[in-house]
Amino acid sequence: MAQATDPYALFAEWLAEAEKSEPNDPNALCLATSTPEGRPSARMVLLKGHDDRGFVFYTNLESRKGEQLAANPFAAMCFHWKSLRRSIRVEGQIESVTDAEADAYYATRPRGSRIGAWASRQSRPLEGRWALEKAVADYTMKFGVSAIPRPAFWSGFRLIPDRIEFWRDMPFRLHERRVFHPEGEAWREEALYP
Repeated sequence: MAQATDPYALFAEWLAEAEKSEPNDPNALCLATSTPEGRPSARMVLLKGHDDRGFVFYTNLESRKGEQLAANPFAAMCFHWKSLRRSIRVEGQIESVTDAEADAYYATRPRGSRIGAWASRQSRPLEGRWALEKAVADYTMKFGVSAIPRPAFWSGFRLIPDRIEFWRDMPFRLHERRVFHPEGEAWREEALYP
């Protein structure tokens, strides 16, 4: 079988395999951001879209990650599928998704998740669980059975890769590492020592 030379196609293949073997959240990834001074921060998020424009995730724009991305629009992602003994690292620049993209994705979320987006003051101090539960109850009453609009402070980001690395476990720690770099409309591939 010939190896893929399009990293987006290879990513789609690996994700499809992970969706069959991973018991929970095969689209989970570790997202690393940093302050303008270079202080790093990492957390788990869920990939909500991917195509030849990049990799999309959503968040509260006033969260720690949202503020860091606004101040320093570069990030790194790491997918790890232990059962497949594979990982993918993606690095690059961040751009905001369009309002239409954010609205379309937001509309697919369960009603409770849409209310949760309004109720959570993500990354800010929480006085107690009761405060979050009260905010959820307040917004549930506010919206009733009507449509729940996307909050202005909630949207998505797209990581536009300038480096994608595919890592595959091999015997004796002689792992396979394939790295792709964009060059115009094509990709340059190189192998790295493990």
